[in-house]
Amino acid sequence: MRVGVIGYGSRIRSVLNEVKKQDPAFELAAIVDIRKNDILSQHQGDPLDNVQWYGSPEHMMEEAKLDGVLIGTRCSLHTEMALKVLPYRLPLFLEKPVATTLSDLQRLKEGGEAHNDRIVVSFPLRTSRMVQLVKEIIDSGKIGTVEHVQAVNNVTYGGVYYHNWYRDENETGGLFLQKATHDFDYLNYVLQQRPVSVCAMTSKQVFKGDKPAGLKCADCEDNRTCEESTAFAPEATRKAWPYCSFAVDTGNEDSGSALVRYESGMHLSYSQNFFVRRKAGARGARFMGYKGTVEFDFYTSEVKVLMHHTPLVETHRFDTEKGHFGGDAGLATNFVGIMQGKETSVSTLNDGLVSALLCLKARESAQNGTFQSIDWL
Repeated sequence: MRVGVIGYGSRIRSVLNEVKKQDPAFELAAIVDIRKNDILSQHQGDPLDNVQWYGSPEHMMEEAKLDGVLIGTRCSLHTEMALKVLPYRLPLFLEKPVATTLSDLQRLKEGGEAHNDRIVVSFPLRTSRMVQLVKEIIDSGKIGTVEHVQAVNNVTYGGVYYHNWYRDENETGGLFLQKATHDFDYLNYVLQQRPVSVCAMTSKQVFKGDKPAGLKCADCEDNRTCEESTAFAPEATRKAWPYCSFAVDTGNEDSGSALVRYESGMHLSYSQNFFVRRKAGARGARFMGYKGTVEFDFYTSEVKVLMHHTPLVETHRFDTEKGHFGGDAGLATNFVGIMQGKETSVSTLNDGLVSALLCLKARESAQNGTFQSIDWL
Protein backbone atom coordinates (compact mmCIF):
# COMPACT_ATOMS: atom_id res chain seq x y z
CA MET A 1 0.00 0.00 0.00
CA ARG A 2 1.21 3.47 -0.93
CA VAL A 3 0.59 6.34 1.46
CA GLY A 4 1.22 10.07 1.25
CA VAL A 5 2.01 12.46 4.09
CA ILE A 6 1.17 16.13 4.46
CA GLY A 7 3.43 17.47 7.20
CA TYR A 8 6.26 15.01 7.90
CA GLY A 9 6.78 15.79 11.60
CA SER A 10 7.85 13.60 14.49
CA ARG A 11 4.31 12.56 15.38
CA ILE A 12 3.50 11.29 11.89
CA ARG A 13 6.87 9.51 11.69
CA SER A 14 5.97 7.55 14.82
CA VAL A 15 2.56 6.67 13.36
CA LEU A 16 4.24 5.49 10.14
CA ASN A 17 6.51 3.24 12.18
CA GLU A 18 3.45 1.63 13.77
CA VAL A 19 1.79 1.21 10.36
CA LYS A 20 4.94 -0.47 9.08
CA LYS A 21 4.78 -2.98 11.95
CA GLN A 22 1.22 -3.85 11.00
CA ASP A 23 1.92 -4.11 7.27
CA PRO A 24 5.55 -4.68 6.21
CA ALA A 25 4.53 -4.11 2.58
CA PHE A 26 3.49 -0.53 3.34
CA GLU A 27 5.33 2.15 1.32
CA LEU A 28 5.76 5.84 2.08
CA ALA A 29 5.37 7.10 -1.48
CA ALA A 30 4.85 10.87 -1.28
CA ILE A 31 5.40 13.83 1.05
CA VAL A 32 4.23 17.44 1.04
CA ASP A 33 6.26 19.56 3.47
CA ILE A 34 7.78 23.03 3.09
CA ARG A 35 10.75 21.86 5.21
CA LYS A 36 11.96 19.35 2.61
CA ASN A 37 15.62 20.40 2.68
CA ASP A 38 15.80 20.45 6.49
CA ILE A 39 14.10 17.06 6.73
CA LEU A 40 16.48 15.44 4.25
CA SER A 41 19.54 16.90 5.97
CA GLN A 42 18.42 15.98 9.50
CA HIS A 43 17.08 12.50 8.81
CA GLN A 44 19.84 10.82 6.91
CA GLY A 45 19.21 7.12 6.99
CA ASP A 46 15.42 7.48 6.87
CA PRO A 47 13.89 5.48 4.02
CA LEU A 48 13.18 8.62 1.98
CA ASP A 49 15.32 7.89 -1.08
CA ASN A 50 12.39 6.70 -3.16
CA VAL A 51 9.84 9.19 -1.85
CA GLN A 52 8.38 11.70 -4.27
CA TRP A 53 8.17 15.23 -2.87
CA TYR A 54 5.36 17.52 -3.96
CA GLY A 55 4.89 21.25 -3.65
CA SER A 56 1.19 21.09 -2.80
CA PRO A 57 -1.42 18.62 -1.53
CA GLU A 58 -3.38 19.07 -4.75
CA HIS A 59 -0.39 18.04 -6.87
CA MET A 60 0.24 14.97 -4.69
CA MET A 61 -3.38 13.87 -4.72
CA GLU A 62 -3.62 14.13 -8.48
CA GLU A 63 -0.41 12.31 -9.37
CA ALA A 64 0.79 9.97 -6.60
CA LYS A 65 -1.78 7.13 -6.90
CA LEU A 66 -2.14 6.63 -3.15
CA ASP A 67 -4.03 4.16 -0.96
CA GLY A 68 -4.15 6.47 2.05
CA VAL A 69 -3.04 9.86 3.40
CA LEU A 70 -1.76 11.04 6.79
CA ILE A 71 -1.92 14.68 7.90
CA GLY A 72 0.60 15.84 10.51
CA THR A 73 0.94 19.58 9.92
CA ARG A 74 0.78 22.15 12.67
CA CYS A 75 -2.64 22.28 14.29
CA SER A 76 -4.04 25.36 12.57
CA LEU A 77 -3.70 23.65 9.18
CA HIS A 78 -5.42 20.36 10.02
CA THR A 79 -8.82 21.45 8.73
CA GLU A 80 -7.46 23.11 5.59
CA MET A 81 -5.39 20.09 4.61
CA ALA A 82 -8.19 17.63 5.38
CA LEU A 83 -10.59 19.52 3.13
CA LYS A 84 -8.07 19.21 0.28
CA VAL A 85 -7.86 15.42 0.74
CA LEU A 86 -11.47 14.47 1.46
CA PRO A 87 -12.84 14.85 -2.11
CA TYR A 88 -10.54 11.99 -3.22
CA ARG A 89 -12.35 9.59 -0.85
CA LEU A 90 -9.12 7.96 0.38
CA PRO A 91 -8.60 6.65 3.93
CA LEU A 92 -7.26 9.54 6.00
CA PHE A 93 -5.30 9.60 9.26
CA LEU A 94 -5.85 13.07 10.75
CA GLU A 95 -3.89 14.41 13.69
CA LYS A 96 -5.75 16.02 16.57
CA PRO A 97 -7.15 18.57 17.13
CA VAL A 98 -9.20 18.35 13.95
CA ALA A 99 -9.76 22.13 14.07
CA THR A 100 -8.62 25.09 16.17
CA THR A 101 -11.54 27.49 15.55
CA LEU A 102 -15.31 27.14 15.48
CA SER A 103 -15.41 28.28 11.85
CA ASP A 104 -12.93 25.58 10.82
CA LEU A 105 -14.91 23.04 12.83
CA GLN A 106 -18.07 23.95 10.93
CA ARG A 107 -16.26 23.74 7.57
CA LEU A 108 -14.84 20.32 8.43
CA LYS A 109 -18.21 19.04 9.63
CA GLU A 110 -19.86 20.07 6.35
CA GLY A 111 -17.02 18.76 4.18
CA GLY A 112 -16.41 15.50 6.01
CA GLU A 113 -19.80 14.05 6.89
CA ALA A 114 -19.79 11.69 3.92
CA HIS A 115 -16.32 10.38 4.84
CA ASN A 116 -16.76 9.73 8.58
CA ASP A 117 -15.92 6.01 8.62
CA ARG A 118 -12.80 6.40 6.43
CA ILE A 119 -11.16 8.99 8.69
CA VAL A 120 -9.06 7.91 11.67
CA VAL A 121 -8.60 10.81 14.09
CA SER A 122 -5.47 10.47 16.21
CA PHE A 123 -7.10 9.54 19.52
CA PRO A 124 -4.95 6.59 20.65
CA LEU A 125 -5.99 6.68 24.31
CA ARG A 126 -9.36 5.14 23.44
CA THR A 127 -7.62 2.13 21.87
CA SER A 128 -5.19 1.58 24.77
CA ARG A 129 -5.58 -1.66 26.71
CA MET A 130 -6.38 0.13 29.95
CA VAL A 131 -9.23 2.18 28.50
CA GLN A 132 -10.55 -0.87 26.68
CA LEU A 133 -10.65 -2.80 29.98
CA VAL A 134 -12.32 0.09 31.82
CA LYS A 135 -15.02 0.24 29.14
CA GLU A 136 -15.50 -3.53 29.28
CA ILE A 137 -15.99 -3.41 33.06
CA ILE A 138 -18.46 -0.52 32.84
CA ASP A 139 -20.38 -2.08 29.94
CA SER A 140 -20.78 -5.29 31.98
CA GLY A 141 -22.87 -3.40 34.55
CA LYS A 142 -20.57 -4.44 37.37
CA ILE A 143 -20.48 -0.97 38.97
CA GLY A 144 -23.96 0.05 37.83
CA THR A 145 -24.52 2.98 35.50
CA VAL A 146 -21.86 5.68 35.71
CA GLU A 147 -23.25 8.64 37.64
CA HIS A 148 -20.11 10.73 38.19
CA VAL A 149 -16.55 10.94 36.84
CA GLN A 150 -13.39 12.59 38.17
CA ALA A 151 -10.59 12.84 35.61
CA VAL A 152 -7.10 14.30 35.85
CA ASN A 153 -4.04 14.93 33.72
CA ASN A 154 -0.99 16.21 35.58
CA VAL A 155 1.62 16.60 32.83
CA THR A 156 5.25 16.03 33.81
CA TYR A 157 6.64 17.19 30.45
CA GLY A 158 4.63 20.42 30.35
CA GLY A 159 7.66 22.54 29.46
CA VAL A 160 7.09 21.70 25.80
CA TYR A 161 4.13 24.10 25.80
CA TYR A 162 6.28 27.08 26.81
CA HIS A 163 9.70 26.50 25.25
CA ASN A 164 8.87 26.18 21.56
CA TRP A 165 6.17 26.88 18.94
CA TYR A 166 3.47 25.40 21.18
CA ARG A 167 3.59 28.67 23.15
CA ASP A 168 1.78 30.37 20.25
CA GLU A 169 -1.91 30.10 21.13
CA ASN A 170 -2.90 31.31 17.69
CA GLU A 171 -1.28 28.16 16.36
CA THR A 172 -2.48 25.67 18.96
CA GLY A 173 -5.89 26.99 19.99
CA GLY A 174 -4.97 26.66 23.68
CA LEU A 175 -4.18 23.76 25.97
CA PHE A 176 -7.68 22.31 26.15
CA LEU A 177 -7.32 21.61 22.43
CA GLN A 178 -3.74 20.43 22.79
CA LYS A 179 -4.16 18.11 25.76
CA ALA A 180 -7.72 17.75 27.03
CA THR A 181 -8.94 16.79 23.55
CA HIS A 182 -7.36 13.34 24.13
CA ASP A 183 -8.92 12.96 27.56
CA PHE A 184 -12.35 14.26 26.58
CA ASP A 185 -12.36 11.75 23.75
CA TYR A 186 -11.63 8.65 25.84
CA LEU A 187 -14.15 9.85 28.44
CA ASN A 188 -16.84 10.29 25.77
CA TYR A 189 -15.91 6.89 24.34
CA VAL A 190 -16.24 5.09 27.68
CA LEU A 191 -19.45 6.86 28.67
CA GLN A 192 -21.10 6.58 25.24
CA GLN A 193 -23.06 9.72 26.03
CA ARG A 194 -23.32 13.10 24.37
CA PRO A 195 -21.92 16.13 26.25
CA VAL A 196 -24.48 18.95 26.38
CA SER A 197 -22.78 21.77 28.30
CA VAL A 198 -19.44 22.80 29.78
CA CYS A 199 -18.00 25.42 32.08
CA ALA A 200 -14.29 25.89 32.65
CA MET A 201 -11.59 27.93 34.32
CA THR A 202 -7.89 28.39 33.59
CA SER A 203 -5.01 30.08 35.39
CA LYS A 204 -1.44 31.06 34.65
CA GLN A 205 0.45 31.11 37.92
CA VAL A 206 3.88 29.68 37.13
CA PHE A 207 4.97 30.12 33.52
CA LYS A 208 4.88 33.89 33.43
CA GLY A 209 7.46 36.57 34.07
CA ASP A 210 9.19 39.70 32.84
CA LYS A 211 11.96 38.19 30.73
CA PRO A 212 12.09 39.80 27.26
CA ALA A 213 10.10 38.33 24.40
CA GLY A 214 12.04 35.89 22.24
CA LEU A 215 14.70 35.26 24.89
CA LYS A 216 16.45 31.92 24.52
CA CYS A 217 17.67 29.86 27.45
CA ALA A 218 21.17 29.89 26.01
CA ASP A 219 21.24 33.71 26.26
CA CYS A 220 19.65 34.06 29.71
CA GLU A 221 21.81 35.07 32.68
CA ASP A 222 19.83 32.71 34.91
CA ASN A 223 20.26 29.62 32.79
CA ARG A 224 22.48 27.84 35.36
CA THR A 225 19.97 28.14 38.22
CA CYS A 226 16.59 28.08 36.46
CA GLU A 227 14.80 24.73 36.90
CA GLU A 228 13.30 25.04 33.40
CA SER A 229 16.54 25.95 31.60
CA THR A 230 17.39 23.91 28.51
CA ALA A 231 20.73 25.67 27.94
CA PHE A 232 22.71 22.60 29.02
CA ALA A 233 20.34 19.90 27.85
CA PRO A 234 21.25 17.52 25.00
CA GLU A 235 21.57 19.25 21.63
CA ALA A 236 18.27 17.89 20.32
CA THR A 237 16.41 19.32 23.33
CA ARG A 238 18.16 22.68 23.05
CA LYS A 239 17.09 22.98 19.43
CA ALA A 240 13.54 21.80 20.03
CA TRP A 241 12.98 23.78 23.26
CA PRO A 242 15.05 26.95 22.86
CA TYR A 243 12.93 29.71 24.44
CA CYS A 244 12.58 31.04 27.98
CA SER A 245 9.40 29.85 29.69
CA PHE A 246 9.33 32.87 32.03
CA ALA A 247 9.25 35.52 29.31
CA VAL A 248 6.42 37.91 28.49
CA ASP A 249 5.56 35.94 25.34
CA THR A 250 5.21 32.39 26.71
CA GLY A 251 1.45 32.17 26.13
CA ASN A 252 -0.75 29.29 27.38
CA GLU A 253 -2.32 28.80 30.78
CA ASP A 254 -0.50 26.38 33.09
CA SER A 255 -3.58 24.74 34.60
CA GLY A 256 -7.20 24.35 33.61
CA SER A 257 -10.36 22.65 34.82
CA ALA A 258 -13.74 21.87 33.28
CA LEU A 259 -17.14 20.59 34.36
CA VAL A 260 -18.98 18.72 31.62
CA ARG A 261 -22.67 17.78 31.78
CA TYR A 262 -23.96 14.84 29.73
CA GLU A 263 -27.35 14.08 28.26
CA SER A 264 -28.33 11.75 31.14
CA GLY A 265 -27.85 14.59 33.64
CA MET A 266 -24.61 13.23 35.13
CA HIS A 267 -21.48 15.36 35.03
CA LEU A 268 -17.72 14.93 35.18
CA SER A 269 -14.89 17.06 36.48
CA TYR A 270 -11.61 17.29 34.61
CA SER A 271 -8.40 19.05 35.60
CA GLN A 272 -5.06 19.40 33.82
CA ASN A 273 -1.81 20.87 35.06
CA PHE A 274 1.50 21.59 33.29
CA PHE A 275 4.05 22.39 36.01
CA VAL A 276 4.15 19.17 38.07
CA ARG A 277 7.23 17.03 37.58
CA ARG A 278 8.55 13.52 38.21
CA LYS A 279 6.37 11.27 40.40
CA ALA A 280 3.66 13.94 40.70
CA GLY A 281 2.44 13.01 37.22
CA ALA A 282 -0.96 11.38 36.87
CA ARG A 283 -3.37 10.70 34.03
CA GLY A 284 -6.59 8.80 34.39
CA ALA A 285 -10.08 8.84 35.83
CA ARG A 286 -12.52 7.45 38.40
CA PHE A 287 -15.88 6.27 37.06
CA MET A 288 -18.44 5.95 39.85
CA GLY A 289 -21.69 4.00 39.83
CA TYR A 290 -23.95 3.11 42.73
CA LYS A 291 -22.54 -0.44 42.95
CA GLY A 292 -18.87 0.40 42.63
CA THR A 293 -16.04 2.50 41.22
CA VAL A 294 -13.53 1.70 38.51
CA GLU A 295 -10.38 3.81 38.36
CA PHE A 296 -7.18 3.77 36.35
CA ASP A 297 -3.95 5.69 35.86
CA PHE A 298 -1.87 5.49 32.70
CA TYR A 299 1.29 6.30 34.68
CA THR A 300 0.92 3.44 37.15
CA SER A 301 -0.46 1.04 34.49
CA GLU A 302 -3.17 -0.11 36.88
CA VAL A 303 -6.95 -0.49 36.72
CA LYS A 304 -8.82 -0.99 40.01
CA VAL A 305 -12.41 -2.00 40.67
CA LEU A 306 -13.65 -1.02 44.13
CA MET A 307 -17.05 -2.41 45.07
CA HIS A 308 -19.19 -0.24 47.33
CA HIS A 309 -21.21 -2.83 49.23
CA THR A 310 -18.71 -5.66 49.59
CA PRO A 311 -15.05 -5.54 50.72
CA LEU A 312 -13.83 -6.47 47.25
CA VAL A 313 -11.06 -4.64 45.38
CA GLU A 314 -9.79 -5.98 42.05
CA THR A 315 -6.47 -4.77 40.67
CA HIS A 316 -5.38 -5.26 37.06
CA ARG A 317 -1.76 -4.47 36.23
CA PHE A 318 -0.38 -3.94 32.74
CA ASP A 319 3.09 -4.00 31.27
CA THR A 320 4.18 -0.50 30.35
CA GLU A 321 3.55 0.12 26.65
CA LYS A 322 5.03 2.83 24.47
CA GLY A 323 3.14 4.86 21.92
CA HIS A 324 0.38 6.49 23.96
CA PHE A 325 0.24 3.50 26.33
CA GLY A 326 -0.15 1.09 23.43
CA GLY A 327 -2.95 3.01 21.74
CA ASP A 328 -0.89 4.00 18.69
CA ALA A 329 -0.66 0.35 17.64
CA GLY A 330 -4.45 0.04 17.78
CA LEU A 331 -4.97 3.09 15.58
CA ALA A 332 -2.33 1.92 13.09
CA THR A 333 -3.99 -1.50 12.84
CA ASN A 334 -7.33 0.15 12.20
CA PHE A 335 -5.92 2.50 9.55
CA VAL A 336 -4.32 -0.42 7.71
CA GLY A 337 -7.62 -2.30 7.87
CA ILE A 338 -9.45 0.66 6.35
CA MET A 339 -6.92 0.92 3.50
CA GLN A 340 -7.43 -2.81 2.87
CA GLY A 341 -11.19 -2.33 2.78
CA LYS A 342 -11.72 -4.62 5.79
CA GLU A 343 -12.60 -2.15 8.56
CA THR A 344 -14.25 1.16 9.37
CA SER A 345 -12.79 3.80 11.66
CA VAL A 346 -12.68 3.22 15.42
CA SER A 347 -11.95 6.93 15.97
CA THR A 348 -14.12 8.81 13.51
CA LEU A 349 -14.25 12.38 12.29
CA ASN A 350 -17.41 12.87 14.34
CA ASP A 351 -15.46 11.83 17.45
CA GLY A 352 -12.86 14.44 16.57
CA LEU A 353 -15.50 17.11 16.01
CA VAL A 354 -17.21 16.47 19.36
CA SER A 355 -13.94 16.59 21.29
CA ALA A 356 -12.72 19.73 19.53
CA LEU A 357 -16.05 21.49 20.07
CA LEU A 358 -15.95 20.59 23.75
CA CYS A 359 -12.42 22.04 24.01
CA LEU A 360 -13.30 25.22 22.12
CA LYS A 361 -16.38 25.77 24.26
CA ALA A 362 -14.34 25.12 27.42
CA ARG A 363 -11.85 27.77 26.33
CA GLU A 364 -14.67 30.22 25.61
CA SER A 365 -16.19 29.49 29.01
CA ALA A 366 -12.88 30.14 30.75
CA GLN A 367 -12.40 33.41 28.89
CA ASN A 368 -15.93 34.72 29.47
CA GLY A 369 -16.98 33.12 32.74
CA THR A 370 -20.04 31.51 31.16
CA PHE A 371 -21.68 28.13 30.75
CA GLN A 372 -21.48 26.97 27.14
CA SER A 373 -23.89 24.67 25.31
CA ILE A 374 -22.59 21.80 23.17
CA ASP A 375 -25.47 21.78 20.77
CA TRP A 376 -24.84 22.09 17.03
CA LEU A 377 -23.28 18.66 16.61
